[in-house]
Amino acid sequence: MTRIVFSQDAYDEIIEHAREGKPYEICGVLGGERDDDEGRVEFTRRVENVSETPRVNYLMEPEDQLEAIDDVEERGEVVGFYHSHPEGPEQPSETDEARANWPRHSYVIVSLGPDEPFVGSWLWTGEDGGFEEEEVVVESD
Repeated sequence: MTRIVFSQDAYDEIIEHAREGKPYEICGVLGGERDDDEGRVEFTRRVENVSETPRVNYLMEPEDQLEAIDDVEERGEVVGFYHSHPEGPEQPSETDEARANWPRHSYVIVSLGPDEPFVGSWLWTGEDGGFEEEEVVVESD
């Protein structure tokens, strides 16, 4: 099983972003380092959600997404992406799977459902392989 390791600051940031955005889904890019078995998230970059149905979907504003990826790549690597499910569920939806397009990158969900906050991560293996759940670890600063 692969894992994703968050700095405490990056972990707190995605939860804060999700709470600020509730009742709408929020989204962003995760930056740090990645190897075959582990992603290390040191910082995040928020991206505007321009979905027509932001309570149940996210759609990264294309220009903002490109700028975010450029910003992240100036400081490290794109480890993956995050978004929220303001009312749950705690796993990727069919829409999340259909929109995933960065193989070997993490897709993190911050769920603000009944067990709020829940942070889960899934590695996108590619179109045929789908998602594989990752262990989520938070390192104290």
